[in-house]
Amino acid sequence: MKPPRISLEQWLAFKTVVDRGSYALAAETLNKSQSSISYAINRLNQQLPKPVLKLQGRQAVMTDEGQVLYRHAQQLLQQAGEAEAVAASLAMGFESEVTVALDVLVEIDSLICAFEEFSQQFPHTRIRVLETSLSGTTEALLEAQADLVIGSVTPVGFSGIPLMRITMLPVAAPSHPLVNDRSEVAELELRGFRQVVLRDTGSHREQDAGWLGSERRWTVSHFSSSIKMVKSGLAFAFLPRNWIEQELAAGELRQIPLRQSMERTVQMYLMLADKQAAGPATKALAGLIAGSIDKNSG
Repeated sequence: MKPPRISLEQWLAFKTVVDRGSYALAAETLNKSQSSISYAINRLNQQLPKPVLKLQGRQAVMTDEGQVLYRHAQQLLQQAGEAEAVAASLAMGFESEVTVALDVLVEIDSLICAFEEFSQQFPHTRIRVLETSLSGTTEALLEAQADLVIGSVTPVGFSGIPLMRITMLPVAAPSHPLVNDRSEVAELELRGFRQVVLRDTGSHREQDAGWLGSERRWTVSHFSSSIKMVKSGLAFAFLPRNWIEQELAAGELRQIPLRQSMERTVQMYLMLADKQAAGPATKALAGLIAGSIDKNSG
């Protein structure tokens, strides 16, 4: 890659002259002599195919080419400033990225406020979200694929902060035989109907949470797909209430009237993959998530 001929100092001089309207004011702003500003702009004009500034009386005016290059200069200087800020953050021990493994039982909407507040406190730390399910969530914790994990299982040797309780409901479309003019449904009857189940994202072992043993099943990777399939009237599923509240309220989905209730409540926990090695950004995000969910549930 050919190194640039024009320095950041020249681009800064150009931008400041434009912003302040004169060489004298630019020199005052940058705490430099007016002659050094003039030299930087003259060199800039010489090194470019066409000049970016011209003098009209005592006022510096951008040329057409200067108007285009001004925007590029802004971006270049901003990126340089951000690079220095990132370096300063790393020097202070802030992580460049925090990875969160989020079990799909939890809607990401509940974390957005915490993510936004975190980005204001740690603007140079990225957030990466891994959407996992069943044993894949535990695997992300045990294999340190993530810094923070939100899941329903707390393995031996780990501790978790209770976040929320999620209720799984057996539901179907209003036109489905399981809810259409039915007073009660026995559990064995469910085995005779097609069920939508969630794929286990774990690579070592598969769990079949919520699966009743029916061979007539469709397997999907996310609850958003489950909801669409169930709404079609072609299958039923056990779905988290927090994912389907709008559909239940609108009558697009109905709870299957089981003879014996099969509602299942799942406790979700927030866990640190490594408490000792967790950096300040990871710990801060954990606190913000816990506080945000507690505030919303309250």
